[in-house]
Amino acid sequence: MASNDKKNNDPQVMEHEYDGIQEYDNPMPRWWLLTFAATVIFSIIYYFNVGPVGNGKGRIADYEADMAAFAAAHPAPTGGPSIDRLLALTKDPKEVAEGKEVFTKNCVSCHRPDGGGLIGPNLTDNYWIHGATLDSMYSTVTNGVLAKGMPPWGKILKPEDMERVVAYVVTLRGTNPANPKAPQGVLVQP
Repeated sequence: MASNDKKNNDPQVMEHEYDGIQEYDNPMPRWWLLTFAATVIFSIIYYFNVGPVGNGKGRIADYEADMAAFAAAHPAPTGGPSIDRLLALTKDPKEVAEGKEVFTKNCVSCHRPDGGGLIGPNLTDNYWIHGATLDSMYSTVTNGVLAKGMPPWGKILKPEDMERVVAYVVTLRGTNPANPKAPQGVLVQP
């Protein structure tokens, strides 16, 4: 009882009590109040996108600049190249070599390095699932085959890289790799 009287007489103890527990009237630490105030000020500046605070022109201007740079680096597919251009690429060793690099980076996990087929079909035989013409090959690379797990590379690769990889795939036909995947699709005479 004497303890309760002491608490009730202590000017730092607040008057309310719950199950015999009372609360001291301690002020918040100064560092906590300053941190809270800084957080509120930062959130207001962030919300209204105030320009030259820190680096850049503001978060929205930075976002729009980043999106414009990405769109410039990855233009939307435009119907594809002409057949003549793809034919010319198949005869250019430098373009075919660059197409092989793109193929090696992106396609070997499904088609194997020699194009003999793994998860994806064999690209070296005369059987084709989605067409053996240059434009159908380009369309397949661009749009992908989502049902079979092939992504639409037109949204990932640059158009010139897609052209090169199609030119490289054309050179794989008839190469006869070891242990190729069984033929799939329709027989197409070269």
